[in-house]
Amino acid sequence: MAGIIHAARTEKHMRNHFISAGVVLLVALFLKVNPLEFALLALSILFVLFAELINTAVEAVVDLVSPGYNHLAKIAKDTAAGAVLVAACGAAIMGYLILAKYILPLYGEVLAMFGAPSDIGTMVSILIVTIVVIMLKGMLGKGSPLHGGAPSGHAAIAFSIATAASLNSRDPLTSLLSVALALMVSHSRLFMRIHTMGEVVAGSCLGAGLTFIVLYVFKFLGS
Repeated sequence: MAGIIHAARTEKHMRNHFISAGVVLLVALFLKVNPLEFALLALSILFVLFAELINTAVEAVVDLVSPGYNHLAKIAKDTAAGAVLVAACGAAIMGYLILAKYILPLYGEVLAMFGAPSDIGTMVSILIVTIVVIMLKGMLGKGSPLHGGAPSGHAAIAFSIATAASLNSRDPLTSLLSVALALMVSHSRLFMRIHTMGEVVAGSCLGAGLTFIVLYVFKFLGS
């Protein structure tokens, strides 16, 4: 228990794993998955937590043996972290295979409620998002249209396209993959330290929100 508490207190990833595990288990209970599916989900979660604990232990031992930089120490830490990534990917696949049949139909019904927007509406929404981002950057005086500043233009356009793709396709899997790509684009801006978290979140909300509003207006005018 002391080791688990230490890992949760000192490792941000361990805390994230615990939060994700809690959310997934609550969703599974809410969706009333069968006992076998729940057991498989729980086993996948426990395997990820186990891998993270081993990773923490490896890091502690490596730091003890090699306080200074050492290429072999880097390999040991990178490999242990890679084990956590593999476990997390396996848990994600297991979670999708089990929960998709419960969640995707509900998500599809939500998308179907908004209908399929027009092609013109889609193009106009993306253009409006682009124009608004450039105007905001000009008003705030930070960054350029394609680099830095608030809000993040890449995140805004990525989520604008993801929102348009979701409403056009009305297919849950297509929507989720589009959103995943938008998240990857947004994360890249953080990873390269071009934008802050606030700028990326602002851009994401701006892109998704404006696109939804414009497409809804086009649908209302066309009906």
